[in-house]
Amino acid sequence: MKCIIIDDEPLALNIIKSYCEDLGTLEVTGVFTNALEALDIINNNKVDLVFSDIEMPQINGIDFIKALDHKPLFIFTTAYSQYAIEGFELNAVDYLVKPIPFPRFIKAVNRAKEIFELKKDNKASLITKKVPVKTTTTPDQFIFVKSEYENIKIKLETIKYIEGLKDYLKIHISTGKPVLTLMSFKAIQLKLPENNFVRIHRSFIVNINCVEAVQKSKIIIDTIRIPIGESYKADFLKRIGI
Repeated sequence: MKCIIIDDEPLALNIIKSYCEDLGTLEVTGVFTNALEALDIINNNKVDLVFSDIEMPQINGIDFIKALDHKPLFIFTTAYSQYAIEGFELNAVDYLVKPIPFPRFIKAVNRAKEIFELKKDNKASLITKKVPVKTTTTPDQFIFVKSEYENIKIKLETIKYIEGLKDYLKIHISTGKPVLTLMSFKAIQLKLPENNFVRIHRSFIVNINCVEAVQKSKIIIDTIRIPIGESYKADFLKRIGI
């Protein structure tokens, strides 16, 4: 992944740069002490990830990200925790409070890489996808979700489970790679039939038809063990007749 770093403090800039170099999986293509100086490289070059401070001269990091027409993935790095909610409302991958421990930095980068790979896979599948043949499928048999700049049709019978990934949902399907969509659990539950899909954890919705086994605090789908949250357990067991 190609990344840039924006921070008006040279020490913080150098620390994040050294973290990126130590990881070896990020290519730092630019470092800037002023957000406005980074505009050209973002608009005219491929930038996958931006590390941005918030409190900076001329324009702060939050306003800078808001001003971008096409936003790359971004992680806020700041000494001020009070901006966290506003940062996440902009769909930041993560919000790192200085001083940033290296293990915490790794966790944030891994999260960004997962989102990046899912977006790349979804984009590739859209390019190679054949034009679907018209059928007599009824509206209740599929849903549409927005991924990148396309609305993708997903047949309900192919959905195995849905995993929460921060502000994104990762829809695991039986016919290909997972589909990543910027949507809340509440929004997607309105699209799904309640008789087949049930939320079993704050981070998971499952297709009851795909559940192969139920353990004390987990279910199994295709050898994947998914936790059952205590607050969802009674309703789930009742739904499947246990």
